[in-house]
Amino acid sequence: MNSAALNVNPPTIKGLGGRLIREGILTPDQARDAANDARATGTPLIRYLIDVLDVDSRALAQLASAEFGVPVFDLDALNREMLPEAQIDTELMAKHHAVPLFRRGNRLFVALSDPMNLSALDEFKFAAGINTDAVLVDDKALTKLISDLGEAANDFESDMASMGADGEYNLEIGQGDSEEDDEQRNTADDTPIVRFVNKVLLDAIKQGASDIHFEPYEKDYRVRFRTDGILREIVKPPRTLAPRLAARLKVMSQMDISERRIPQDGRIQMKLSKKRAIDFRVNTLPTMYGEKIVLRILDPTSAQMGIDALGYEAEQQALYLEALEKPQGMILVTGPTGSGKTVSLYTGLGILNEPERNISTAEDPVEINMPGINQVLVNPKVGLNFAEALRSFLRQDPDVIMVGEIRDLETAEIGIKAAQTGHLVLSTVHTNSAAETVTRLLNMGVPAFNIAASVTLIIAQRLARRLCAHCAEPESSVPREALLELGFSAAQIEVGQIKRPVGCAQCKDGYKGRIGIYEVVKITKPLAAAIMDGANSLELHQAAREAGFADLRQSALRKCAEGLISIEEVSRVTTD
Repeated sequence: MNSAALNVNPPTIKGLGGRLIREGILTPDQARDAANDARATGTPLIRYLIDVLDVDSRALAQLASAEFGVPVFDLDALNREMLPEAQIDTELMAKHHAVPLFRRGNRLFVALSDPMNLSALDEFKFAAGINTDAVLVDDKALTKLISDLGEAANDFESDMASMGADGEYNLEIGQGDSEEDDEQRNTADDTPIVRFVNKVLLDAIKQGASDIHFEPYEKDYRVRFRTDGILREIVKPPRTLAPRLAARLKVMSQMDISERRIPQDGRIQMKLSKKRAIDFRVNTLPTMYGEKIVLRILDPTSAQMGIDALGYEAEQQALYLEALEKPQGMILVTGPTGSGKTVSLYTGLGILNEPERNISTAEDPVEINMPGINQVLVNPKVGLNFAEALRSFLRQDPDVIMVGEIRDLETAEIGIKAAQTGHLVLSTVHTNSAAETVTRLLNMGVPAFNIAASVTLIIAQRLARRLCAHCAEPESSVPREALLELGFSAAQIEVGQIKRPVGCAQCKDGYKGRIGIYEVVKITKPLAAAIMDGANSLELHQAAREAGFADLRQSALRKCAEGLISIEEVSRVTTD
């Protein structure tokens, strides 16, 4: 048999080339030549088909999806703010023509136009430390996305280079800089470290984080953001950078970089523009393997959202506004750290902040700067504690007084006396419910009759993750009996819109943003009588329910029935 006879029936072309032949897009010769030329030039076959043979990229993506069983994702629907920034590496993306799109559990989904690009999946798997799955996309859209992300990275590098000059972003390191401060700043002025820290701070602001954690361990180092109340790991820089990262943050916060044995507190201000600045409250804590540093992000605009945006029920909001309108009395806001007490207080102060009122606050620290309000930073080291600040306020002809926290009997007594002598007093107490707030004051030693006569309103609150409006689905997997056992009423189950989180490109794990859950209790005459009679917290709780004031659980169930939060969030932030 001669060689010519061997070529009468050429081998069948398989894979994507074969499908293109069957669809009539390419002839067998074109498919064979394209595969050979792409291999010879080192060009991915799909890129060759688009660039050289002018095959439509969208049609090619659909054919590749059908051939390899990989779903097609429309990049036009992508919310770029939700990309997993910890895995965004512009060099790796350009090298493999691939982009990490999102992370679900322990899997990273990577956008590819060539589903056979296994080396890309392997490299992203190695870089991220988790398994990877391919998501097929239009090649032209992918090329544009990689180009845009590369330009954004270059712009960011330019911003970092101009940081501290007169560019768009300008970090200010507090006030009263001295030669000693300059010397310390130079000690920590390692350009890669400076850029890394600045990028972390800006990313945290962009993602709406409330806290940033820089954490050293024995063999690694991690940075986490608290977003919507949940901590998430963002990046793991080399462990060897721990001392330089700590030094940089301490210099920015005007701390003593030579002191590593005791905790320190400081503050950073970042000016995003001429009109907007973000403050960071910084605390260091010596651990076994270095200093853990936590930054609380304090955005002044959070106090300007308005009371309507906080999540109060209509009747709860009316009670708060009614208490604010009174010329005297005490409003107490209670809840754990991170429950939104500061925003509730400052929202009230914003409503009261008018030219005819003299408002003074004593805070530790001053979290949000508000023009028109006299804010005092207490300093126990020099004898300026909450009680001393309150005494001074009473000699300053105040109308409204805000005390950051009632921690002891002396502060409580002065605040209550102020509330009884023609002043409106706002403050916080660390308790779990409105009833426990009264018990806490009694345990401090405040007489029951003083509490009954001065406290007008108690607000207990929590922050719950809000369901994403784009992807939340009706909850159908929980039986009616289980819902009733959780506390839902029959009416809420029948006509409510109980939903569950799903997750999409617009959110994180099915949640986006947070909403307040409140227990707002007005001290009515029956409740004041119960306090005077020495009722305990359980009895006061029951009396408040009988008076028609919803507790935290009931408020959370209402928001769940309205489709705003999930059943899981009800259980996470409240108890039966």
